[in-house]
Amino acid sequence: MRLTRFTDVALRVLMRLAVAEGTEAPTTREVAATMRVPYTHAAKVVARLQHLGLLDARRGRGGGLTLTSAGRSASIGSLVRELEGPEEVVECEGDTPCPLRSACRLRGALRGAQDAFYAALDPITVADLVASPTGPLLLGIGSGPPPD
Repeated sequence: MRLTRFTDVALRVLMRLAVAEGTEAPTTREVAATMRVPYTHAAKVVARLQHLGLLDARRGRGGGLTLTSAGRSASIGSLVRELEGPEEVVECEGDTPCPLRSACRLRGALRGAQDAFYAALDPITVADLVASPTGPLLLGIGSGPPPD
């Protein structure tokens, strides 16, 4: 299974905000530059994470992005499920349905593997992801120019 770029960026944004607590709240542009993702993509991710209640975004002077308590304790498995959506690993129905779909065992095996993937991520929280040595490394990452 491969995560979408959107989910990857969302997880990295949450991780960056988790280590920013106690410092000046970074802006979306600053987080995008630090994580080396295009600003427009980061802005879409931030809007979705704000909608999910995982971060707060305030505009203007003294504004910026902050992680909510729900964001800090969010299960990575639940978050990935939410961001990736209910898609299966393989497309069996679609425009050109698979001729094996009525008796195929592959679909069930892949679904089981996908469930195991999410189950392995369920007990992990955003806070867990930024434990040492990751947190200190995230704090040390400089903000170069964003790749717009």
